[in-house]
Amino acid sequence: MPVKDLDEVLELRVRDPEAIERAALERQRRPWLPAGSNSLMIIAADHPARGALRAGDRRLAMADRRDLIGRLRIALERPGVDGILGTADIIEDLLLLGALEDRVVIGSMNRGGLAGTVFEIDDRFTGYRADAIVRMGLDAGKMLLRIDPEDPNTAPTLESCAHAVDELAAAGLPAVVEPFLSHRMEGHVRNDLSAEAMIRVISVASGLGGTSAYTWLKVPVVPDMERVMQASTLPALLLGGEVSERPDETFEQWQQALTLPTVRGLVVGRSLLLYPADDDVLTAVDTAVSLLPRGN
Repeated sequence: MPVKDLDEVLELRVRDPEAIERAALERQRRPWLPAGSNSLMIIAADHPARGALRAGDRRLAMADRRDLIGRLRIALERPGVDGILGTADIIEDLLLLGALEDRVVIGSMNRGGLAGTVFEIDDRFTGYRADAIVRMGLDAGKMLLRIDPEDPNTAPTLESCAHAVDELAAAGLPAVVEPFLSHRMEGHVRNDLSAEAMIRVISVASGLGGTSAYTWLKVPVVPDMERVMQASTLPALLLGGEVSERPDETFEQWQQALTLPTVRGLVVGRSLLLYPADDDVLTAVDTAVSLLPRGN
């Protein structure tokens, strides 16, 4: 039975930690894509585990966990929202609150490349692994794949992602791969969002593992998006990216990209939905949902 607030969640964590696994196994699951649906709307909330707490000009926007969980609960209750992408700590709070019933739950797998560190490209699997995703009754796993041609840490990340794709496929679960071509500039990792760079990394991500049967991509909206998405026949979800000074333009870009045949939804979080400039989470989520083609 779900608890009513985070104070009760804390008491369960202290006195009955096994309640988390019970809640996971009792959760009402749903199909990845239900009959009559052609796209997904997923709320992303795996940023804090990588030390990425900024949203727009708010440097520590995601630092208040109670505030974050409150925003996530608002988003998850909105019609048209299919589920969440998160790390175990956030997913388990929401599980105990009963907020993940009949929702898609995607476990975030490699959070080891902490934002702003010298080892940022070393994206070790410090979050969920495939066996934990299966054990906890989650619906998919997501992994970040940043390819830096000048950083040798790219190679083990590629290998780990390939193993994760195989392990999830063996369990019949989707692997959501988020690829970027990255470079370190003035001590900071920057992603190359040119069409050519995205075509290259999409091609690499599509070939990971011994089968691509369960692989989905998670990609940003970039210039020449139609040509970019022709690089693969795998289904893809669009990521939100950093906050824009003109959110209406961002929504328009999403809407255009959502007409492409391989694009099957959105994975959006901190910048435009959870921490919009006006703090109106409900309206921001409803606007994003309205962009999705439904029932095609």
